[in-house]
Amino acid sequence: MEQAKVNRKPKKNQSLATRANTLRAGVLGANDGILTVVGVLFSVGAVTTNSFTLFIAGMSDLLAVAFSMAGGEYASVSSQRDTEAAAVHVESELLKTDPALERQAVVADYVARGVTAETAGQIADELMTKQPLETVVGVKYDLNPNELMNPWAAALASLICAALGGILPLAALTFLPGIMRWIGTIIATIIAVGLTGLFSAELGHGFVQNAVVRNIIIGIITMFIHYGVGRLF
Repeated sequence: MEQAKVNRKPKKNQSLATRANTLRAGVLGANDGILTVVGVLFSVGAVTTNSFTLFIAGMSDLLAVAFSMAGGEYASVSSQRDTEAAAVHVESELLKTDPALERQAVVADYVARGVTAETAGQIADELMTKQPLETVVGVKYDLNPNELMNPWAAALASLICAALGGILPLAALTFLPGIMRWIGTIIATIIAVGLTGLFSAELGHGFVQNAVVRNIIIGIITMFIHYGVGRLF
């Protein structure tokens, strides 16, 4: 039973970490897409009611923030992947130059879990025979060397979600007539940021109500600040 748990644990945890990282990138991308597009729309909308001008301004910002978020996520997750890859490389070299030290690390890990030193030694010997690199990296870093972070997945999630996040307020402010333009945009923004708050809370196992309310307040403040700046200048 103990051996089976060890063989599965690194892979399972890293798979979950990879998926969680991709979801995190998507949620952040969506939130930034909403707030930056709304900010530009309210700034421009404060000085003009021309639908085409509003659409061009919003669409330009939507594309800019989507690619900016994607580029930032790619760079950030690539750095994390490089760190993970470097750790795997170090352990791979240590397995060649000092396998006894690596075995001791595995034994120590099992002893810390409450396994006797003798049993821990037997488990370590069997695991080091079958999957030495996976075992050591899993014990020391809780990683699976075959499933490192994926920067392309994070970048794509951020790109798509940032673009989708800004579409609802962009459509509302561009196409709704008269006073409904502002009312519709405010409602669309509140719904959009509320959803990103919900998803982020679910992802982080946090308090849903707090996250939703916090995001809505930030969204409302963002709209009024940008509208005020637009009217001022």
